[in-house]
Parts: sequence; C-alpha cells; structure tokens
Amino acid sequence: MDHTPAARRPVSRRRLLTGAAGVAAAGTFAGALAAPLPASAAGDGHGLRIVDRNENGGRLQYYRFATDAIEWDPAVNVLLPDGYHTSGKRYPVLYLLHGGAADFRTFHMQDNIINLTAGREIIVVMPDASTGWYSNPVHSNTGPRNWETFHIAQLLPWIESNFRTFPEYNGRAVAGFSMGGFGALKYTAKYYGHFCSVSSHSGPASLRRDFGLVVHWANTTSAAMDLGGGTVYGAPLWDEARVTADNPVQRIESYRNKRIFLVAGTSPDPINWFDYVNETQVLAGQREFRAALGRAGIPHEWRELPGGHYFRHEIFVQDLNGMLGRLRRAG
Repeated sequence: MDHTPAARRPVSRRRLLTGAAGVAAAGTFAGALAAPLPASAAGDGHGLRIVDRNENGGRLQYYRFATDAIEWDPAVNVLLPDGYHTSGKRYPVLYLLHGGAADFRTFHMQDNIINLTAGREIIVVMPDASTGWYSNPVHSNTGPRNWETFHIAQLLPWIESNFRTFPEYNGRAVAGFSMGGFGALKYTAKYYGHFCSVSSHSGPASLRRDFGLVVHWANTTSAAMDLGGGTVYGAPLWDEARVTADNPVQRIESYRNKRIFLVAGTSPDPINWFDYVNETQVLAGQREFRAALGRAGIPHEWRELPGGHYFRHEIFVQDLNGMLGRLRRAG
C-alpha cells in the first residue's frame, strides 16, 4: 500500500535489460563483471527460463526470467551470505517482498539490504511483484499476471534447485513491507507448510474492515498499474472465496506454530494523504489481527512505533534476529 515512485515495468518479454542496463537493474555492481563460476551458475527449470543474469561471484546475484505466468520478464535479486561461495554450507532463506509501485531492486537500492544483513547466515530472495498484490488476478487486460504462481510454484522451487538451502518448513521465512507485508501474511496462511516465520512491516492484515477498504485499494491500484483495468478480486462484485482465502484475519488457525512479527506506525503525516490513509488502515487492521491471534492463544510479536508508512531499518534488524532464532541454522 505504498506509492514510492519507481520506473514502469517492461511491457513485453522482448524488452529485456541487457549490458549496462542489466547491471543497473541488478543494483549497480562495481567494477568489471566477472564470469560466473561454472559450479555456481544457475540453470533453467520449474517453468522459468533465464534471459538475463549477473552472477558476479559476490553476494548480490541478479536473474531475469521468461515465464508463462507473467507476460513480461520478471526479475529477482538473490543476496547470498558472506562466504557462500567457499563455505559449502546450506542456509535458511528469507523471501523479502516489496511494496506497491516498487520492484525487485528496492531493498537493495533504497534500503541498504546488503549492510543490514552483513554477517548473517541467511539467503535473501527479493522478487518482482509489480502492483499485483501477490495474487493471480480475477481478470487482466495485459496478459498473464499470475504473481502467486510465479512466486510459489516457480521461483521457490527454482531457488531450492540452484542454491544451497534447506528445502523444508524450518528453512524458510517470508517478510515484506506494505503490499509485501500483506503478501507475506497471505502466503504464510495459504501455504502452511512453506514458511515457519512471517513478518509484516506496515502491511495490511484485514481485507474486509471498513467496508473492504483494502480490497478496493488492491483492485484500484492493480487495475491502474498492473492489470490494464483488470482487478485482483473482481469489480463491482468481489470473488468472495478469494477474499476469504487471502484475508489474514479469516485464516487465524493457519498461523499456529509459526513465528509472527508485526510492525505498524502510530503517527502518520496528516498532511500526506497517502501516508495517513495507508498507515491508519494498516494499524487498525494489525490490531484486529493481533486481537484474533490473542483470542486463539497464538503467540506473536508486535511493535507500534511513532511515524507513518515506511520501512524501519532498525526494526528489520530486530526482526532478522528473531527469524534466525527460529530458522534452521546454516551448516
């Protein structure tokens, strides 16, 4: 539910980032590009065909894919832990999901994710999601935009086929900011055996409150920025089964036996309409969600902090510590 300006997405699979543009998309790597090591080069699979890459031997790896799930070629940054190339270890994985009007580069280029994770034994996967609300939409006028299929059915097994991970429940965490915080909560509930830890940083946790304001917001933003007038949940009538399946407050039992971490701001800028509407709704929805977790006896961590709708770096570091305490240790 954020409106951080970002470059518009490619409109077809043929408009790929190559050469210097590909380096910029991967996050402005310094120096000449090193050839990928044959032992570490990733391959195609699980419905994904690599059309651009930067495997530079450092921590940040970049890939762009052709996939039938998405009309244009979505990308991912994969941030490896220090020493990955020589350690021989397997590592837990964090899937870190961006907010609306952002892309796979945001956590690297705006949020300094390399330094935030320095010295931590975890792989961080940061995929494209456009403004698709981590969903397969009811209707798209711009070709396939099946983000849920891309992330869960294709990218997750592709990561586990190409990197040294623990392909199991205790080996995966998911977190996100804003729209990505909703995506993290949604994926955790719908795919119970996939993630042992979920974190929502200023992400909405209740779709139906206030006459379905978040559903209307998802439909409006996806129609304008991803679906060419199509919608995630349907309009004027919603696909009620989809809303229920995606709504965290209606899936409370699906969060049992997981680590849950929630963050919301308590004082959004009243002059900034987007900041105020976003974080006011986030705070109310997270309180509703926390109350439901409490009634069910499901433990959870939460923070309410001054400020509005932004990704709080110091809280993410605290969250990361908690994830690593819950996840299987590298080894």
